[in-house]
Amino acid sequence: MRITQNMLSNNMLRNLSNSYMKLDKYMEQLYTGKKINRPSDNPVVAMKGINYRSQVNEAEQYLRNTSEGHNWMDNSDAALDKATKAMQKLRELAVKASTATNDKEEYASIKSEAEQLKEHLKSIADTQVNGRYLFNGTDTTNSPFDGNGNFSPNTDPVHIPVAAGIDLQVNVDGESVFGNGFFDTIDSFIQKLENSDVDGIEESIGESIGEIDTAINQIIDSRADLGARMNRLELIENRLSEQKIIATKTMSDNEDVNYAEAITNLITQESLHRAAMATGSRIIQPTLIDFLR
Repeated sequence: MRITQNMLSNNMLRNLSNSYMKLDKYMEQLYTGKKINRPSDNPVVAMKGINYRSQVNEAEQYLRNTSEGHNWMDNSDAALDKATKAMQKLRELAVKASTATNDKEEYASIKSEAEQLKEHLKSIADTQVNGRYLFNGTDTTNSPFDGNGNFSPNTDPVHIPVAAGIDLQVNVDGESVFGNGFFDTIDSFIQKLENSDVDGIEESIGESIGEIDTAINQIIDSRADLGARMNRLELIENRLSEQKIIATKTMSDNEDVNYAEAITNLITQESLHRAAMATGSRIIQPTLIDFLR
């Protein structure tokens, strides 16, 4: 086959163009830190990258959900803690009122403090965080107290997806805490203090102590259930964090460039490109002036 000057020139230009493309590829890798910058560079790596990125995004979304769950549970636990302390204080008042040494003024003082504790407990049952009522189930925009001031909460549980196929209840059922005659028990105790002049007040108050103990256990049981769910949420959160780290590392191994390799490839390609340019200068056909020298 006859090799012409035109063929040599075209081949030289084509090879130089390919060399420039490789230089651009290695420079782009160094600029972006990625092995590929478009799916056509390596479809297999691109498809794996989509899958790994989906895993990372999923883990991040579930972690955001666990953060929301912590917000619900931490605020509910704090409210239950305050309710327990208020009821324990109310029990102390009941024990004090059960003694036979109290006079009318002391009973009036105990009654006044009991009424304040009742209002405090009602405010706890009506706790609102970020515009949501904690103890009214899924009806978070409305108070659990009806128009007559009676506690009648929504009992539907609030679930949040915290992992694939796992929905965790993050709220506390208001009925299990402040239901079952909770406020009636307090009202009954206050009424007995109001009628402190009747015979048998000590025995009557003794009955209230038992009722108050039942109400305290009611709160403690709900708090124990909440604590168990909080522990589970923490375990799930730790697992999600580990999954995110693994998925991120796998995605990095799949997509991120090896800088040492990329720099070496770039330097090698630059040397080859300079050699090609030097060789190409010899292929270009001499001009008439070159022959006249």
